[in-house]
This record gives sequence, C-alpha cells and structure tokens, in this order.
Amino acid sequence: MRTECLALLAALFFFNYTFSQELTLKKGVVIDSISVDDAAKESFSLYLPTKFKNEGEWPIVLVFETQGKGRQAMAMFREAAEKENYILASSNNVSDSLSISNNVLIAGRMLDKLNTVLPINKNRIYTGGFSNGGAIANLMPIFYKEIKGVVSNTSFIENLEFLSVKNPFHFIGIIGKEDYNYPSMLIYEKMFNRLKFPNNLIVFEEAKEWPDSKHLKKALHMFTLSAMAKGETLKDSLYAANGYKKDLMLVKQLQQEQKLLLADRLISETLDIYRTHLNLDSLTEVRKQLRKDKLYRSLKRNQNNAFLKEALLKEDYSYYLEEDINTYNYNNLGWWNYQMTELNKFIYGDSKSEQQMGKRLYNYVNALIEDYEADIRKESITDDEALILLSMIKTIAAPKNYKYYLNVISLSSKYEDYGTALFYLEEALKNGFKAEDELNTLEDTALLRITPEYNKLIQKYLKKARYKVTD
Repeated sequence: MRTECLALLAALFFFNYTFSQELTLKKGVVIDSISVDDAAKESFSLYLPTKFKNEGEWPIVLVFETQGKGRQAMAMFREAAEKENYILASSNNVSDSLSISNNVLIAGRMLDKLNTVLPINKNRIYTGGFSNGGAIANLMPIFYKEIKGVVSNTSFIENLEFLSVKNPFHFIGIIGKEDYNYPSMLIYEKMFNRLKFPNNLIVFEEAKEWPDSKHLKKALHMFTLSAMAKGETLKDSLYAANGYKKDLMLVKQLQQEQKLLLADRLISETLDIYRTHLNLDSLTEVRKQLRKDKLYRSLKRNQNNAFLKEALLKEDYSYYLEEDINTYNYNNLGWWNYQMTELNKFIYGDSKSEQQMGKRLYNYVNALIEDYEADIRKESITDDEALILLSMIKTIAAPKNYKYYLNVISLSSKYEDYGTALFYLEEALKNGFKAEDELNTLEDTALLRITPEYNKLIQKYLKKARYKVTD
C-alpha cells in the first residue's frame, strides 16, 4: 500500500512538473484547450507573458466571455498583459446558456487548477470581462475571497447588497460615453465611493463596442500600483513616476483638444491611484483651475442637462414598449418613428453632450427591443403577434438590420397576411437588402414566393424574378 501511494505521488509530481515545463516553453502565445478536469470535460485557454518564469509570484487575470468569443477577449487583454507582466486565463465552458451559479463553479474549478500548476501571487488574482462576461467577472470576488479586483467593460455590479466592507476588492470599470450604460456606471461609481469601496472608472469617447488595449493597460497598471501600495508586490518608484508622467501628458493633450470633462476625470483618477506613491500637490492645483474654467462649467452643465433628458426619455421608451407589446398597439408605430427622427436630430446636432446622449438612447432602444424578443422566445408558447410588432419597431429603430424585416415577412406569411409581408419585403429591398437566397429559404413563405406581387418586387429591385411575371 505504501509503495502504491509513493508511486501515485511521484506520478502527480511528474504531471505538474511536465505541465509547468510545457507552459514555460509556450510563452507569448495563447495556449488553447488546457484540461481542467477530464471527468468534467472542462478546459481553458492560457497566456503567459514572454518574461514569465516558473518561479516567484505572478499576477493573473481570469478573462470571461460568454458568447463564443473567448479567444477574441483574450486577444484584447494580451497586449496589456504582456506590458504589465500578467498571466491570462479564460474558461472555454462559461456560457450565457448556463446559470450564474454553474458559471461561477466552472470558473472556480479553473482557478483551483491554475493555483496547482502555476506560481500565482495569491494576493493578485483578478477577473476581467466584456458585456455578459463582465457580469460574471463582477460576481467572482463575492464567491471567491482570494480575488482582489475586477476590470469590467460596460458591466457593473447590480446587487450592491452582496458587497462587504470586510472583503473589499478593487473594481475598475471601462466604458465609452456612447454606451447606454454610461449614466448608470456614473451612479454606481458614486455608490462605491459612499461605501468606501476601492474603484476607478476609465471613460473613453471612441464609438467602439470593446475598449482599446490602452484602456486595459491602464486598468492593469492601476492594479499594480494598488498592489504596491498594499505591500503585495515590491514598490517601484520609477514605474510609478513613468506612469504619472504619461498621465500628465494625456491631461495636457485633452485640455488642448478642449475635452475638459475627460481631462477632469483623468486628473481625479490619477490623484486616486498615485496618492500613496508621489507628491500630487501640483496636479491638485491643475484640477482646481480647470474646474473654474468657463468652458468646463458650460460643458458640465450641458452634460448634466443631457443626463436629465436622457433619464426621462428612457422611462418613456421602457413604458411605451411594454405597453405596446402587451396591447399589440400597432397604432403606436408612428410614435416610434417620430422618436427615432428626434434621436437623429440629437445625433447630428451641434451639442457634443446631446450627440452622445442620442447615440446612447439609440443603443438603449435597440437593446430593449432585443431583450423583449429574447424573453418572448424563451416562453413555452411563442407569442407570434408580439414578435411581429417588436420586429416592426426594430425595423424603425435599426433600418439596416434586415433580420427583423425577414421576421415580419415570415410571421405575416404564416398567418396569410401577405399584404404586410409584401410591404416589409419592399421596405427591406428599398433599404439595400440583396440576399435573395435568404428569401428563398425563409420559413412559411412558400405561397408568398409564387405570387405575382412578390415576383414583381424581386424583378424591380433585384432584376431576377424567380417566376415569370405576367400582367
């Protein structure tokens, strides 16, 4: 028996040693499908920075993505991880289709595996994610106390009652000003501050779904400075001084470009992360003078007015969409068309704050419709009439998203409402739809496709009717 135990221990040691050696040889590239547990059939992807050594203690970010874009999510963090010397790991098994508890357990098993095979700094384990993946990243520190920070794009912690001042973790949000969650992120930032929870918010103006690598570099830089301040890693005064110098240059650039609200935010975040490392009296004076500037005050006032208007319009959109769907109110399509026209006036207007507000509201309306659609499709009996109306509203809100024209055509044909189907077919064709193959395979449209009216439209817009049109 003793001999068998010794043999087992030797085998385990050999596995861990071989595993670590293999990873050491693959630095600087993403390693796919590393097994967590053969029984559970779970795996993860891993990235080791080129300076990685199988000794010492290394920080790690667990990256979450739930829509099959895990490799893309890892790639987003890769440049930041390389610069700041962080390990990255991403589960291949977390998914939107699983419950929160299952996703958290899957991530926990991955973390256990990583702790056994890599020299991880137990005080520097972080999570990161985008959109729904960010929601999982936000929850991980609540269930696993060893996780010390979260970097989350567009997603915030919705249930603040789960937070405990006895187990504070560092929350870093990243969001664009055109994201419809932006006002909510500002509200949660204030709540975190009231709770004395360590947090930072990185804001950018680019119209992008995912942030640039420079923002992720900034987030990992913040984690490192925080760890230095807490004594969880060696202090490096040159590292802090160089980072501070870059931030000062960016502040001056934003001031020159008259992006004073972004400059003010960057100053506030810089004061927060460097206050234990450097003397910041001069920067405090810069912020004081900036906030006295007339242009700054005007921009701040415009932004606050836009936020107020936005909150009221969001309530209207949410109320009327629910009311219209519950009552099948087709008569309100004109109101939705008017609202989209008004949003375009904001988007193409002169006020920067209203331009950003218009884009946030446009994104909000489209996300709201998609959420309603997802909920309806989850029901055991699908409400086709509600789906038709939702799809009609969506063609107003996103006229280039042809999927929803096809929804109306298919569902209307199912109930032999060919007049509606033909109307939305022509609207799709007018807006540039050209994929005739999709029309030829569209569910419930076999009878529609042999009508003269259908083929006239195909002939008119695509120049190739499937059946001969006879007047």
